[in-house]
Amino acid sequence: MFRILLFRLRQIWMPTILGWFFILVIASAVSVCLVRNIYSFLAQNEPVGSRVLVIEGWLAPEELDQAIQTIKRGNYERVVTTGGPILGWPELSIHSNYANLAADYLVKHGIPRNQITVVPTPASAQERTFLSAVVLRDSANRLGISLSAIDLFSSGAHSRRSRLLFQMAFGQKVPIGIFAARPGDYDPEAWWRSSSGVESIVFQSIALLWVKCFFWPGPPGSQQELWGEL
Repeated sequence: MFRILLFRLRQIWMPTILGWFFILVIASAVSVCLVRNIYSFLAQNEPVGSRVLVIEGWLAPEELDQAIQTIKRGNYERVVTTGGPILGWPELSIHSNYANLAADYLVKHGIPRNQITVVPTPASAQERTFLSAVVLRDSANRLGISLSAIDLFSSGAHSRRSRLLFQMAFGQKVPIGIFAARPGDYDPEAWWRSSSGVESIVFQSIALLWVKCFFWPGPPGSQQELWGEL
């Protein structure tokens, strides 16, 4: 008689109580290690020694202060500020975008105006950091900026994602270095102790995973690459 078998019996090995104990210990140790080191993973600090420093203009004032110190230590020939439209309460600022806002802050704190190039980014429904990189890439020749290599200044746990998106925009022929500003609203060595730290680390971890798995921009110069521009 013909029978269709959908299930059949199999024997499997299962941990003993002592085995479960060791699995729990190992899993706990891995979790603690992950928690303690995830910030340093997200907040990269790997400059490549470029003569051009690109600063993401949406940084907080205390982070821009760190960028100013980096400019002075690195002896950069050119500083570029990027950033899109200022949202929320734009009437509180005389500037319409973060690129100009950051440039004005740098000038007021001692960076010569003729050393700074402002590259504002249009509003975007996609990855704004990526669009900032694309606009900078496409505007470099017109603005007289040589971009054989770039050092990028970003914010703490955002920095690894910023570096990845800039590398996607510029391709592998242009080395992208990165500086990560230390956050002022939480202790990065104990980020889990504050709501702002947890929010930052969890969000940036998910956002980095999304970029790696689901963000596929079109070829350079294509409409697909700029699809999110408003």
